[in-house]
Amino acid sequence: MKHTDTVKIAVNALENMKGVNIAVIDTQGKTDAFDAMIVVTGTSDRHVKSLADNVVKEVKSKSLGVLGVEQDRSWVLVDLYDVIVHIMLEETREFYSLEKLWEISTDRIQVS
Repeated sequence: MKHTDTVKIAVNALENMKGVNIAVIDTQGKTDAFDAMIVVTGTSDRHVKSLADNVVKEVKSKSLGVLGVEQDRSWVLVDLYDVIVHIMLEETREFYSLEKLWEISTDRIQVS
């Protein structure tokens, strides 16, 4: 199964639980660690956890693996091997601005 299938499963799981402002970022060519990243906002710490739990449940129901889950009250990271899902409270998402970070050009600048 390709990473695009994993993205579709995860996004569907997030939409079903009313995740807010779902963004999918293609990271191919920017990192070898994963192929795509999903960023979504939860409306409360309970909602953030529920979103993560639903992603894990749906991915496992399709016989795909979950490498791990790291969580804190305002941010949960779900590692689906080739897809990373960041589920955050709005203020956490605004503070870290992951979408802007990954939009940085990969072009190198000559310094000499």
